[in-house]
Amino acid sequence: MTSLDRGPLERLIVALDVPSSQSALDLAGRLRGHVGLFKVGLELFSAEGPGLVRTLIAEDARVFLDLKLHDIPNTVQGAAWTAARLGITMMTVHASGGVKMMQAAAEGARQGAASGPVPFVLGVTALTSLTSEELGQIGWSTSSQDVVLRLAGLARSAGLDGVVASPQEAAAIRKNLGPGFLIVTPGIRPAAASHDDQARAATPGAALESGADYLVVGRPITQSTDPASAADAIIEEMRLARVRRDLEAARG
Repeated sequence: MTSLDRGPLERLIVALDVPSSQSALDLAGRLRGHVGLFKVGLELFSAEGPGLVRTLIAEDARVFLDLKLHDIPNTVQGAAWTAARLGITMMTVHASGGVKMMQAAAEGARQGAASGPVPFVLGVTALTSLTSEELGQIGWSTSSQDVVLRLAGLARSAGLDGVVASPQEAAAIRKNLGPGFLIVTPGIRPAAASHDDQARAATPGAALESGADYLVVGRPITQSTDPASAADAIIEEMRLARVRRDLEAARG
């Protein structure tokens, strides 16, 4: 398993949700040294494929490959094997695919990494765009927190390294699953920013204080006129949250 420095900069993941390789590489170039990882998701991967991932890694970028694999175990194992061979740092599967599928993903990642670092395999719980009403429409009759906790527990029992979950559920996951289980939170918005299509969002400081390990930020950085400065401002908010938490721990 790879190891990452958990300083504020290394905790910040920027979503390269752009339509082309050139725009992604340009953005990554502007943000190099200002963020810890770059997330390549479905839109960009569908447009440019694994070649872009290889280019980013060749330029010393850490890549979070967020494809949310969800298929029969054998297919997911093969896909995880292929993804791990790219040299990525993190990848995702849907926790709702079940324990056997998640176990297959973890095994595929181990095999694909060969003698290199094994990427973190994370289970996606409930998408941050889903409201409680929408979760009910697809068959989850309990609260979003209950859904996330159940799926997070399955992910840990399957041997995954952590989960992707809303910052609003991070505290409950940390309380129930303890330290050492990674929590990656999308839906991060600075206090003054719009929530866009994120139904369960939070500020960077609030997410860290709730127990998140890594924060995924997209539009507040990528659509800024000065992406590096926007990233720096978020890192400063993260740093201050860490200082507050350390002070509170010292007093307690």
